[in-house]
Amino acid sequence: MSARNNQANKAAARERLRVERERQAKKDRARRQLVVGVSAVAVLAAAGGIGYAVVQANQPTAWETAADAKTVTAPKNTEGANGTTVVVGKDSAKKTLEIYEDSRCPVCATFEQSVGSTVEKDVAAGKYKLKYVGATFIDNMDQGEGSKNALSALGAALDVSPEAFLDYKAALYSAKWHPEESEDKFAKDSYLLEVADTVEALKGNAAFRQHVEDGTFDAWAMKMSKTFDESDVTGTPTLKMDGRTLTAEGSQNPPLTVEEFNAALTPVLAG
Repeated sequence: MSARNNQANKAAARERLRVERERQAKKDRARRQLVVGVSAVAVLAAAGGIGYAVVQANQPTAWETAADAKTVTAPKNTEGANGTTVVVGKDSAKKTLEIYEDSRCPVCATFEQSVGSTVEKDVAAGKYKLKYVGATFIDNMDQGEGSKNALSALGAALDVSPEAFLDYKAALYSAKWHPEESEDKFAKDSYLLEVADTVEALKGNAAFRQHVEDGTFDAWAMKMSKTFDESDVTGTPTLKMDGRTLTAEGSQNPPLTVEEFNAALTPVLAG
């Protein structure tokens, strides 16, 4: 091989090597740009995810939205602003017993299990009317939804009839169905509907079920709860008649037996 050919071959080899290096450099640059681009997208996606989470966290809950509702669908058999006046009984009854209760309240359950049937009999006999005011403060204490959800379901029962309302209230407070205060079972529509199936007027009642599942009376429940919050009542159960709070004799506690209840009620009825 001549020196000229040898030099030409070497020059060609160097040129091929240069071209290959440039090609590899371009590939490396493209790879780096791809990695940077993917990283940037990942950062943006993460930032977007965080931003979405922050926005979602700042969105009002369904119950907060219900509380702020300007238009309120009130159940039938109610009166007053937003339908928060619930009075059951005969028009001829001259006295009204006010009862303030939270559906999750264990002491309310004790009262209803022992005295509730007596109150219902008295109301049916026209001895007095019953005014109900529902509260939801236990939800605030225990970070739950059961008090609100049960109150909304009670509204759905009241929409059926006052009798259905009283029967459903009694079922919710019964020893069989009333949960421990720490157990937020009333937050589940399925549980409230299971209890409702024990009430003749509500069992298989499609309209009642729809109202419970759709939360038709959620805003009403929150307005009712506000009525309780704006009263001078600080605990449940509280019983009042003619502006007087009924208590067990010699205490500031609510009457939790029929004997205590009648002893507290009789002088007020006579007054």
